[in-house]
Amino acid sequence: MRYLYMKALVFNTFGGPEVLEYCEVKDPVIGPDEILVRMKAIGLNFADIYRRKGNYHLAGEPPYILGYEGAGIVEKVGAEVQGISSGDRIAFADVPYANAELVAVPYEKLIPLPESVSFKEAASILLQGLTAHYLTRDSYAVKNNDVVLVHAAAGGVGQLLVQIVKLLGGKVIGLTSSKEKVEAAKKVGADLVLQYTDDWKQKVLEETNGKGVDVVYESIGSTLMDSFAVTRIGGTVVFYGMAGGDPAPVDPRMLMDTSKTLTGGDLWNVLTSREERVTRSKELFRWIEEGKVKVSEPTTFALRDGQEAHRFLESRKSTGKILLLP
Repeated sequence: MRYLYMKALVFNTFGGPEVLEYCEVKDPVIGPDEILVRMKAIGLNFADIYRRKGNYHLAGEPPYILGYEGAGIVEKVGAEVQGISSGDRIAFADVPYANAELVAVPYEKLIPLPESVSFKEAASILLQGLTAHYLTRDSYAVKNNDVVLVHAAAGGVGQLLVQIVKLLGGKVIGLTSSKEKVEAAKKVGADLVLQYTDDWKQKVLEETNGKGVDVVYESIGSTLMDSFAVTRIGGTVVFYGMAGGDPAPVDPRMLMDTSKTLTGGDLWNVLTSREERVTRSKELFRWIEEGKVKVSEPTTFALRDGQEAHRFLESRKSTGKILLLP
């Protein structure tokens, strides 16, 4: 068999950004239920950094290719795939080996991309947007006039949570770590933004007349008990990340005494079928089309400059999404 070659960002050993190499590898060979996609934009996420460092498990043998999120154009279609043609625009949120010019995408994981949403927008929003979608639709269904506390409100998921809560009729109190991030959270619609260095628990209680918020979207982990302290009797804390370290154990008696709910969230427990992916993405894309959810301008790097892109993400200086462009 004569192999064709493509460019990809690969690594052979775990470590810092310097282990990444831009080189030629064999084109993916698609199975009967897969589509070959020529990538136009690839999302860079913290999970890529954890995998590069060896914190997350990677299947197979080196050379490894990172990346799970992206958008592009269908180049070739497997024999068993119906309803998809060469030239179609598609995106995906959970397909491995995306840091390459060509990616084999299983039909089940393919998300049709409307003309009104750009490749860059799709690669910027799918993972974080679908996370914000299930958090506000499933983990806790936000209702009109709900008061919602959003941790890390200037982050990727945080900015989308703020916007979705607002379009569902809620009021948002955001928490961030710097003055610049306060402005970023206000810009996307947060009603009040506090910094972690403020006496934020006191201020949240003052803002809610001592009652507490209806729901907290908790992604820091180490602040879990503080989140409970500002949640109303009968309210909910949705725990979906631990960027600031492990949470303290929760006493079930506290939950009983206060009628509060603790629920967890993970996107991979939600994206369990093609139908789930397509239905949820459609709503997200519609909100973008209608201007109800705005995707902040991404910072872009050429795929060959992957080392630089990883350094920038690790510096935590970025507020919006970072994309790699083949």
